[in-house]
Amino acid sequence: MSRLPPGGASGSTAEASHVTFPPGYRIGHATDAARRTGCTVILPPPGTIAAVDVRGGAPGTRETGLFTPGNLISEIDALVFAGGSAFGLAAATGVTEWLAERGVGRAIGPARVPIVSGAVLFDLAVGDPRAHPDAAMGRTACDSAAEASGARPVECGRVGAGAGAMVGKLLGIERAAEGGVGVASVTLPDGTLVSALAAVNAVGDVVDPETGAVVAGPARPGFRSERALVEEALEDSPFLGGNTTLVAVATSAPFEPGALKRVAIEAHDGLARAVRPAHTLFDGDVVFALAPGGAPPPPPTRLRIGAAAARVTAKAILAAVRRA
Repeated sequence: MSRLPPGGASGSTAEASHVTFPPGYRIGHATDAARRTGCTVILPPPGTIAAVDVRGGAPGTRETGLFTPGNLISEIDALVFAGGSAFGLAAATGVTEWLAERGVGRAIGPARVPIVSGAVLFDLAVGDPRAHPDAAMGRTACDSAAEASGARPVECGRVGAGAGAMVGKLLGIERAAEGGVGVASVTLPDGTLVSALAAVNAVGDVVDPETGAVVAGPARPGFRSERALVEEALEDSPFLGGNTTLVAVATSAPFEPGALKRVAIEAHDGLARAVRPAHTLFDGDVVFALAPGGAPPPPPTRLRIGAAAARVTAKAILAAVRRA
């Protein structure tokens, strides 16, 4: 597989966004624009914990069981989103090796084991079905990772895990719209930062929750997938099983695992506002929530953060297709 710098191939579409993540977060992409696949890595600062909520009917994930409240480990060293369907999980191996070489991970006897979680989306029907992210591409994404809270913007659009992403596939892949990677953030009145990154490859349409307008969907005037499922007799699409929206929400406020799980749950509300229909049998929708470990904020603040998580999730999904 040829390996290209993020967005560095002819024909790729990528833009930069100055969205801010909490201090210490680094985000990197590895993109094969010619064969329409890639991976995205999020490297959080030390002491970050994770929670996950899986709502799609066809998920492809790695190391999500760790983050069940009450389990031994709640900290996370890296999160990987990748194309390639199940094959793309190999990208996380490269990220794990890259971190281990730098002394990152849990000390277990004589070994040090990085905690790397991930999720994949199906892009094999868009580019080269034999091309998928591997361990080398995972390492490339780590090498390219840059501070997401500084002056350097986060690259969005058809890059990384979104290189081969499509949306609105109810009428078949040939009439679908471009998906991609998007980011968004909001700062609450008390200074708490809530940010999101989304890789959008949904079977449903992407809809602006503020206006109700379809931003990306099948190439058929006036068509709305959610309405058509209920009102029209549709032929089955051969690629209905190849869909997923992957989201990572990060907050600067400390949490413990049980309370952070609620943030991941609430972020799914934003996914459902922006993707219609969402959480279907044919999607692998997954939301990860990341935060510094510690005592959770008081309930009113948690309420604000949950609402913000839903908002930035929807905005990141919109940004993904608009930049694609």
